[in-house]
Amino acid sequence: MKRRNKKRKNSGAPRWMVTYSDMVTLILVFFVLLFSMSQIDLRKFQSLTESFQSRAVLEFMTSANPSDNDLGIDMNVGLDVSGGLNDLLDELDNLEKEQDGKEKKDESTQQLYTNVEQFLVDENLFEVVELSRTEEGVVLVFQDSILFDSGRADILDSGKPFLNKISKLIKSLPNTVRIEGHTDTKPMSSYRYPSNWELSGARSGSVVRFFISEHGIPEEQFLIAGYGETRPVASNDTAENRSKNRRVEVVILNEYNIEQNQEN
Repeated sequence: MKRRNKKRKNSGAPRWMVTYSDMVTLILVFFVLLFSMSQIDLRKFQSLTESFQSRAVLEFMTSANPSDNDLGIDMNVGLDVSGGLNDLLDELDNLEKEQDGKEKKDESTQQLYTNVEQFLVDENLFEVVELSRTEEGVVLVFQDSILFDSGRADILDSGKPFLNKISKLIKSLPNTVRIEGHTDTKPMSSYRYPSNWELSGARSGSVVRFFISEHGIPEEQFLIAGYGETRPVASNDTAENRSKNRRVEVVILNEYNIEQNQEN
């Protein structure tokens, strides 16, 4: 009698399970990537991706049957996918930090704006000062005619009471302040000020010198800029528009920007 050969039982996972597991993993990663590129809440997405980060989901047990590898399947695919998700999580952490930084910056600027606005109301300065906010902080704008004669950088006596009030605001804040001088496009040519660059820089310097010498504000708190005619707020085709461009701006930098600059 012929001896019947008993069928050997395969140990480990069936062949089809390896292929199926790889397919499910790739589909999972595909949808995670699609989800990450949409407009989503960063914290919710991080919670979702962390739920898939476990190696128990991504690493699959290799079969004990050597013939299972005849299909040519890379059994380390799970490990590669896990590394990709870790990179994705790192990028997500960076995005979350940027979002938190933007929120802190906005909160800092809004609080600064509120304080300056209240000061201008208390001092009745809204008729001569324009107030706005930018990414850097809060900007106070006033026309040069309040402080200077045409073509000159010496502060008028009539403008000193105005600067006295502004100095009270600056002294009450720890923020760095940048004083900017601006002119119109009318050519400037004199022995003292050969161009609008020199005139705008001299005017901003005169304002800073007044704050330091008359009110004892530390000079380290100031920055000076003279932009000449290069940053107009209106066209220079009419006398009214040219007067808008001849201005002095007091830029109060928000505290968040200061902290970031010190860290860098």
